[in-house]
Amino acid sequence: MRGRKVYGSLKSPATLKVLACLFEHSLDFELVPVDLDAGEHKTEAFLSLNPFGQVPVYDDGEVIQFESRSIIRRMGHEHGKKRLGEELVYWEPRKHAPVSNWVDVEDHLFEPPALKLISELLVKPQKGMAPDEAAIAEAEAELAKVLDVYEARLGKFKYLASDKYTIVDLLHLPNLQSLVATPAKKLIESRPRVSAWCADLLSRPAWAKVLDMQKRALE
Repeated sequence: MRGRKVYGSLKSPATLKVLACLFEHSLDFELVPVDLDAGEHKTEAFLSLNPFGQVPVYDDGEVIQFESRSIIRRMGHEHGKKRLGEELVYWEPRKHAPVSNWVDVEDHLFEPPALKLISELLVKPQKGMAPDEAAIAEAEAELAKVLDVYEARLGKFKYLASDKYTIVDLLHLPNLQSLVATPAKKLIESRPRVSAWCADLLSRPAWAKVLDMQKRALE
């Protein structure tokens, strides 16, 4: 079997999620950079890997897969058994049900307002553009509601799905990292359990390796 490859960008939160999962499972891989600014994800060559023109694409040497959450779900089930006790998923359907539930929460409820805030508070200023204050206020209100639910949930469990770190928590990493670098960090810091959970996640060794990749790419 050929070596694992991830076609993606270190600027892409979705790519960073997959890289974190690879590091969590101690899997060797090659990152094949895709220049989003240059439109490489819209070329014929890339579209042959993902017809929707989005990163990342994961090639394990046998199967080519896209959509970060799908990749991460599969990776957790395929490689988790090799790290008994440290799996990022559950094998029993009933135990895994909360994981599936909270993955959808991250996808549909957490990420949309988080990405909006990151766009307004980080991306636009980097491009010399003025943020839309109305959009910021709307996104903050939306994210605050989600984090209120997280705060209550984390009063019952150490992590979102259970007392074990799972793919649910991993999926939050890139956006949490960006949010704490903006004024929107107040939404996290004002909720003690969410703040502690965030600090726990961002201190994981696997995530440190992802950040190191970003740093080295800028050198």
